[in-house]
Amino acid sequence: MKHSFIDEYSDLDSFIHRLDPRTKLIASLAFIAAVVLTPASNWRVFIFYFCIISFLLIISKLPPLYVLKRSLVIFPFVFLIAVFIPFFKEGEIAGSYNIWLWQVSVTYSGLFILANVMVKAWLCILALILLSSTTKLAELLKGLGQLGVPRVMILILSFMYRYIFVLADEVMRMKQARDSRNFGRNRLHQLKTIGNMVGTLFIRSYERGERIYAAMLSRGFDGQIRTMQNLSFRPVDAYFSAIFCLILIFPCVIWW
Repeated sequence: MKHSFIDEYSDLDSFIHRLDPRTKLIASLAFIAAVVLTPASNWRVFIFYFCIISFLLIISKLPPLYVLKRSLVIFPFVFLIAVFIPFFKEGEIAGSYNIWLWQVSVTYSGLFILANVMVKAWLCILALILLSSTTKLAELLKGLGQLGVPRVMILILSFMYRYIFVLADEVMRMKQARDSRNFGRNRLHQLKTIGNMVGTLFIRSYERGERIYAAMLSRGFDGQIRTMQNLSFRPVDAYFSAIFCLILIFPCVIWW
């Protein structure tokens, strides 16, 4: 099975790729905080932030189609959560619809909030795509550890990313075996087969985890993930952080 890794383009050479992972992480969090805290009515600021993230994506040399596909994969989940806001937000009614025995109304204020949530979510998604696609996962996790993130969380993220693809391959093999045994029966039989597959996958995952844990202990694992490269905070990282923060504050001074 061909997997799509989140750090697929982390080996490219660009100014963004050469920055320290801690610099990129802090800059991404600052950008997300600025986007979230921006008032919904100030659309000029959102346009300004979109220009910033677009410029960084361009100089990072990430393929535009790749970035667009990545953002669209996450976008529907945000939409499914926020789509109900226009129906529950009070305000001037934009339209009423009859759904079976219920009459639901859509308000202009609810539509405005929905649009605001979608814009903010998309900008934050672009920032996270830029961070994950220009930083190797091992370096990003090491940066998180040096920033004070608990070690257990880093281990969970590391093993989750490592073995999610193994579980995906396991599911595909089980699905292929199921289909080769004439899966097309009645619905009750199909549900029973799927239930057995879920149970089998859980048991196999648990047993694999126990074997991996025993193997790591036998090799002297002490809970610390070590890498060949050491992170270094250079002057260019300080300059980028200072300039980026000033750019984020700029709309507050001009338009707020």
